[in-house]
Amino acid sequence: MEFGFEALIYVLIFVGVLALVEGLYLVFFGKSISLNSKMNRRLDMLNKGDRRDEVLSKLRKEMDQHMDNRSIPLYSILADRAQKAAIAFTPQQLIMIMIGVSFAAFLGLTIGTATALPLRAALAVAIGIGGVYMWINHKAKKRMSLIEEQLPDAVELMVRSLRVGHPFSSAIQVVSREIDDPLATEFGIIADEATYGRDIGEALKFMAERLDMQDLRFLAVAVTIQQQSGGNLAEILEGLAKVIRARFRLFRRVKAITAEAQWSGKFLSGFPVAALIVIQISDPHYYDAVLDHPWFIPACFIVGILLALNLIVMRALVNIKV
Repeated sequence: MEFGFEALIYVLIFVGVLALVEGLYLVFFGKSISLNSKMNRRLDMLNKGDRRDEVLSKLRKEMDQHMDNRSIPLYSILADRAQKAAIAFTPQQLIMIMIGVSFAAFLGLTIGTATALPLRAALAVAIGIGGVYMWINHKAKKRMSLIEEQLPDAVELMVRSLRVGHPFSSAIQVVSREIDDPLATEFGIIADEATYGRDIGEALKFMAERLDMQDLRFLAVAVTIQQQSGGNLAEILEGLAKVIRARFRLFRRVKAITAEAQWSGKFLSGFPVAALIVIQISDPHYYDAVLDHPWFIPACFIVGILLALNLIVMRALVNIKV
């Protein structure tokens, strides 16, 4: 019963860390920052009276700040995911949050468990860093998935706008108003940048590289070629929308086929670590008899390397490019 209670404490602390970070995010930036907001964030900021150039500057700073601070120690592991998630927290704020939730987790472990001090400290740091990383990674995956789903509709909306006689810049503005976030704010930034003189093809290319999305690269290349060579942009984008939808369906099918292999790799690598943690919590003296053996530490390193290689190999086997 003691082990069951302590295990429950660990789970509750980790869930509490995720809830705490999400709560801080909503308190700092309000519900408009959430991905399921009815009005996209850019329009919400404009409706509150902010000037267009101020909104553009703020959103661009939020989107670029993470990759610009990759040199900060320990932050490089979060920078790419935080950029794709468009996390409004600054890198310094995220680091402070990791420190704060690690301290809160340490207090929770101290109050709720009788684990040894070094193990409590290590678990608290792991929960603080791992919890924030999982929260950011979840935000990034959700946001990228929404953008992938919205992009074909956005391209088709641009096609309809072009066919009724709107210029491409106006078609971008229509997309920024008519579709939901997160893609609406992204296209709104492009529309504002075009208003202030930036080339639309260049802005689309920059967005595609920042989000690392192949379909957006196709869109940027199509627009750039049409600007340089001419042609019917509506027909080009209509064909592109069909290609994006076909790739999206194929990607979902490949993802479903490889899901079992992905989870098998994660389970095979995670189960030994989980078993080690469970044994250490339930019986802290379980390994006392072999701790002084000369092969104990080398064996631990070998097992860790093999588990990491298992993850890498399984990921490479199921990483099918579509």
